[in-house]
Amino acid sequence: MTTHTTTTVTTPAATATVAAVATKARATFRPRVDPVPVLWLALLATPLAAGANAPVLILPDMARSLGVSGSTATWLVASFAWAMAVGTPLLAGLLRRRGLRAALHLAGALLLGGTLLVATSPWLPLTLAGRAAQAAGGAGLTAVAMTLAGSARRMGVISAGFGILGASGPLLGSQLAHAVSWRLSLSVSVIAVLAIPMVSRYATAPSPKNPSAPSAPAAAPQGRFDVRGAALLTAFVTALVLLPHAPAAALGSSAVVAALLALHVRRQPDGFVPVALIRKPLFLGSALLALALSGSYFTLLFSVPRLLADRAGWDAGTAGTGQLVALLTGSALSWLLAAASARMSRVAVRSVLVGVGAVAAAIAVFASWGPLLLVATVGGVFAATGANAVLSMHAASSAPDPQRPTAIGLFALCYQLGGAFGPAIATALVLTA
Repeated sequence: MTTHTTTTVTTPAATATVAAVATKARATFRPRVDPVPVLWLALLATPLAAGANAPVLILPDMARSLGVSGSTATWLVASFAWAMAVGTPLLAGLLRRRGLRAALHLAGALLLGGTLLVATSPWLPLTLAGRAAQAAGGAGLTAVAMTLAGSARRMGVISAGFGILGASGPLLGSQLAHAVSWRLSLSVSVIAVLAIPMVSRYATAPSPKNPSAPSAPAAAPQGRFDVRGAALLTAFVTALVLLPHAPAAALGSSAVVAALLALHVRRQPDGFVPVALIRKPLFLGSALLALALSGSYFTLLFSVPRLLADRAGWDAGTAGTGQLVALLTGSALSWLLAAASARMSRVAVRSVLVGVGAVAAAIAVFASWGPLLLVATVGGVFAATGANAVLSMHAASSAPDPQRPTAIGLFALCYQLGGAFGPAIATALVLTA
């Protein structure tokens, strides 16, 4: 791959030449000289986590309001998880193909439109569509934030914010539902749109060292969009998300779609799922490890409250408060790992993540003392959130610059699949025991 080097010039002719080169290479994702402030990126990405977890404690209220059973109301959670998993690579593909402004505007429109449906729809099908649109829009904003982060330290701020707001989501949702309405609880992720104008202005402003060149992604089209590849990946992810709910049908469907997707990738190696990317050991190792640690964390998240009640005799209020403190602690500690990761080797970082994750799982299996089970929760969220921060940068570094959004989107997809599998594992091992 040819690398273009941009230098500062003063003559009009040279400036025009640089501008032409910058326009021709607009799809190349270079870090800004003056990057987007990380707090704006955190505001852009992290409200999604609060919105995702807001229904946990208010599902009965939602079911009564919509006139459906409690089990039917859980599809509001499943539809959100599905749209997050599918929307992340799709919106990351749009970011790669059409640039930052297109991705920001479409994601923001989906989030606003979905929130409007959730806030006003009296029927479950429209509310499901609204939740899916919210999740897809939030996933797109998250993909933008992760692409613009640029370093593990800054990515650590975003990931820690994800963990903190995700931990606070159930309590926040419950309080808003009791004070106002459950519809307001499901609308908290719309706060992210406040960051869109600022991120867009920072990310598309001229670089102070070269005013004629854009200092952040503003990509031009890169050939035809791989519609078939996107459709096959969407179908594959859909089958995987449905695996805990309809194992036989989902397993057969996922196997068939996986085979079709593999054939398509061979025929179109530079399509929606680039073959050069998925053959990179660094990318595959990072994505699969993130999936495993995410799945372990979400299993602990749903299992530990029941284990605290069964093994330690804690009541629901005490268990909930203890778990919230543990989740906040683990999320904050994960930022320290992200900040230190630049001075650590990849092997060392992965050893810490795997070691802490394994110890957390072992404690959850054998411990009966309440505080020790909370230590398992701290370890689980630390490993998963730290993996999201650090391994996402490893995955992105394995890809050429134009494919960085694709790499981040597919990595985030794997992480979110862990969030879909974890509750099902907890139900099978603990909640129905």
